[in-house]
Amino acid sequence: MGLLDGVDWQGNIFKNGAWGPGGAGEYPVVEPATGATLGRMGRADAGDVAEAAAHAIEAQREWAVLPHPARAAVLRKAGDLWAQHAAEISDWNVREVGAVPGMAGFALHVAAEECYEAASLPSRAIGELLPSEQPRLSIARRVPAGVVGVIAPFNVPIILGIRSVAPALALGNAVILKPDPRTAVTGGTLMARIFEEAGLPAGLLHMLPGGADVGEAIVTDPNIRVISFTGSTPVGRRIGELAGKHLKRAHLELGGNSALLVLDDADVDAAVNLAAWGSFFHQGQICMTTGRHLVAARVYDEFVERLADKAGKLPVGNPATDQVALGPIIDAGQRDKIHGMVTATAGQGARIAAGGTYENLFYRPTVLADAPLTAPAFAEEVFGPVAPVTRVASVDEAVELARAGEYGLSLGIVTRDVMRGLAVADRIPTGIVHINDQTVNDEANAPFGGVGASGTGSRFGGAAANIDAFTETRWITMRGEPATYPF
Repeated sequence: MGLLDGVDWQGNIFKNGAWGPGGAGEYPVVEPATGATLGRMGRADAGDVAEAAAHAIEAQREWAVLPHPARAAVLRKAGDLWAQHAAEISDWNVREVGAVPGMAGFALHVAAEECYEAASLPSRAIGELLPSEQPRLSIARRVPAGVVGVIAPFNVPIILGIRSVAPALALGNAVILKPDPRTAVTGGTLMARIFEEAGLPAGLLHMLPGGADVGEAIVTDPNIRVISFTGSTPVGRRIGELAGKHLKRAHLELGGNSALLVLDDADVDAAVNLAAWGSFFHQGQICMTTGRHLVAARVYDEFVERLADKAGKLPVGNPATDQVALGPIIDAGQRDKIHGMVTATAGQGARIAAGGTYENLFYRPTVLADAPLTAPAFAEEVFGPVAPVTRVASVDEAVELARAGEYGLSLGIVTRDVMRGLAVADRIPTGIVHINDQTVNDEANAPFGGVGASGTGSRFGGAAANIDAFTETRWITMRGEPATYPF
């Protein structure tokens, strides 16, 4: 039996442990590859947020005091369910998100691993024994934050939701999840069903698709104490500002314009393979996508020629029906943004070596040679299958260009000398570095996050980052006899 079989999810949201209508009505779930309607989704409003948060804070108190094996068991079962329902979830991922099957399979693998990693958190030693100048026992204890608001984007909705939802629940919190309305089945409905089936008590996970009004209500609701947001830098800035006004912690994983440095000793074939994957995987709709290719002059012409040839041969189409490397862009607005940046960059002098065209929502993988440093596709995040390539005369110039701009998420360096690559990486501030690999990587046990305009640092992945993100520190002292004071 499938996750959605016999469940009244059509036109509904998941709130207070039940499926029901949202305050803002419903809307169609659209397949970007065909324009077909796949179903109907409920849309939440600010009133749904307030109601869900009030229920969540009550349910969270009981959940937090359960013995740690009970919470761990729910997370382990959730991990198993991602695999058991892989075919159904993958089909939704391919059709609703436009992911190719390989990307859908990767998302399912990461989702399961996130749950298994989270299952280890309840039994972690989360405190310290502190020395005290008084005759007492002094400890610092990590306690659940309470209710966590998770706001996830459209591009990789399973991974970018579960990596906050799973550890937050495991550490004794309740969660209000707002998936992007465009991918709310994959990033919300299926996740809610996974945890229902795993035995999560009612009221601990609420799934509220909606627009900016719902996001603002999550950030401002007094019962929600921590915000975990993944999305664009402009929206992240507004969320950070609003969270600060309400004295809340906001963990912000934002945009990127990650550089791939191809040094003069690199194997060109290997570099091209990395570059194509880094820029074109999942249609470039990943925060870590390789947005700037900084290539040593000695290998530049060969690199551009081979990358353009590879891009020209990659099949683009409907991932649900055809064997393709790239599927559709999520919607027409995003496609037009991509194309506008490509044409503007060409207008400033870049040569379109491959691509630069589209049919419906299928955008061809694009290589922009000799991209000017101030051109939009080089200087800004494109979020599409575009590889701007720039020639560099030296390692120092490559470092200078890689450091330029406000983003600091991921970095790739291709060289035959690994220690040389590490020394170069030390000069470029990013949250993630891969030597002899491209910029798009993710593992559930590894810290993930960027610096600068890419976010507020590693707040996802690994026990230390997750405990820091989703718990508060409490100082506790204990005396055998009551203390005495002068008055």
